Amino acid sequence: MKTLTDTVDTTDMPNIVAGQLKPLDLSALLGPEEPAHPPRILLLYGSLRKDSYSRYCAEEGARVLRALGCETRFFDPTGLPVVDEQSTDHPKVTELRDLALWSEGMVWSSPERHGAMTGLMKTQIDWLPLAPIGGIRPTQGKTLAVMQVSGGSQSFNTVNQMRILGRWMRMVTIPNQSSVPQAWQQFEGGRMKPSPLYNRIVDVMEELARFTILIRGRKEMLTDRYSERVETLEDVHKRVSS
Repeated sequence: MKTLTDTVDTTDMPNIVAGQLKPLDLSALLGPEEPAHPPRILLLYGSLRKDSYSRYCAEEGARVLRALGCETRFFDPTGLPVVDEQSTDHPKVTELRDLALWSEGMVWSSPERHGAMTGLMKTQIDWLPLAPIGGIRPTQGKTLAVMQVSGGSQSFNTVNQMRILGRWMRMVTIPNQSSVPQAWQQFEGGRMKPSPLYNRIVDVMEELARFTILIRGRKEMLTDRYSERVETLEDVHKRVSS
């Protein structure tokens, strides 16, 4: 069995039951001549609060991903302008788009505010265009996992919204998802307490890692479209940017 890591280091994850987080079995997931490097995952979160529970959830997810052998990066949305307030040359926009192009999969983690994702979360997604950047769409064919936190009872409004956006961005959104109710009760010192809610985040990250390995080497096979093959680059840009 070929794996990304021989053992899974869980020393920074006290909630994990010893021996139950399994290494990724590359021999079962990879096809011939497909890339075997660590999956590259970008994590976005939707709050700038010091105690941002959406960020804490994303950080817990990143720990799991790294333990499985993935490479993770975060985008700090501090200073990201409102869409069209600045040009795409703005340094925060450039940073976000470069990270999107680097990634093979993403995690979107947002609070639920007024029954929906936050404006900050939507702003980050809106800066990722459907139109090609140098001939490359930054999201098409990449995997996506969605998570939300709520101050009150459990809700799925935000994850459902992000699923719609993921489909619109032509991403492969995995079946599993995480919704953490009464998030203020689920964390202590920035770390999530052991619970079924934590276990669900681990489930989501395991699934994301597996789907990313399955899909990244087959993007052209799975998401190549007839309609796009017969359109010119100029026509595509005009259609998705109107």
